[in-house]
Amino acid sequence: MFLGIDTSNYRTSVCLMDADGSAWFDRRVLFPVPQGGLGARQSEAVFFHVRTLGALFEELRMTVPRADIRAIAVSTRPRPAKGSYMPVFEVGRAFARSLGSVLGVPVYETTHQEGHIAACEKFAERVPFWVFHLSGGTSELLDVAPRPGGYAVAVCGGTRDVTVGQLIDRIGVALGCPFPAGPCVEALARASVDGRESGPQKDPGERTAVRAPVRAEGPYVHLSGTESALLRAIDDGADPTEVARAAERAVAKAIEKVVRAAASAGGVRPLYLVGGVAANAYIRDRLEKRLGPLLPLRFAAPEEAGDNACGVARIARERWRLKAMA
Repeated sequence: MFLGIDTSNYRTSVCLMDADGSAWFDRRVLFPVPQGGLGARQSEAVFFHVRTLGALFEELRMTVPRADIRAIAVSTRPRPAKGSYMPVFEVGRAFARSLGSVLGVPVYETTHQEGHIAACEKFAERVPFWVFHLSGGTSELLDVAPRPGGYAVAVCGGTRDVTVGQLIDRIGVALGCPFPAGPCVEALARASVDGRESGPQKDPGERTAVRAPVRAEGPYVHLSGTESALLRAIDDGADPTEVARAAERAVAKAIEKVVRAAASAGGVRPLYLVGGVAANAYIRDRLEKRLGPLLPLRFAAPEEAGDNACGVARIARERWRLKAMA
């Protein structure tokens, strides 16, 4: 068995995976944000992880009592870049080191971003590819080269200011959704006039589409103006369902602009879309229609798109295998 631990800003995740890649234990506990809140302070998240990890390990012991853990991997920073650091990841590092010492097994350090990539890509590609990491903390188009037990990553596009996840969360909370707002925004958008394209016909009444601009600058986009336009629409009394669909449409448009600019500058590569926002059905469908003819497009499964430790566990398995083969 191989154990993965991830302590991101909003979710505590633990995954136990066998040698064939099947998860025997996969738990993710979301930080409880009060209604109207837009996240948590690092100190609050650190305390939450300390309490939650202990409970998850106890649940793991009861669920898989005879687990033969050979290696542990833990995400210890947000991304594989110099200076990348967040205090929340120190909690996972401390637990992993302690558990590794007790069990006498190797502990491999990786990053939250590489965990997202491994959860989707599963070490299937042996040639460079692109990854668009779409979450509340990150909106980056990554040029990824596989390396033993991980990835070499370079940023080649993305958002300059507001991330796509922040846009969805901020607009969703302004519409009365709980944080994180992705599922609520998606549900609202399905009731929009535009939503009838993929569902039963709805009476549009007096509702009109809400428009929000997306400003591009090469393979980068700016979403602060998009956010302002959507918040103004809410203040002006626009239908919440139309605002929600406009936010989804703006995110899809932003992703498309970045990918097309990057493709025109350096050629196309297979593209994986990972992170919580990649689970949105409307965004996936729009991108499949508009980018699918341009390049091979692969989405993380909805259950693997958001923060989880399964990719981290997969990295533990891969690095242990490499060491065993050496």
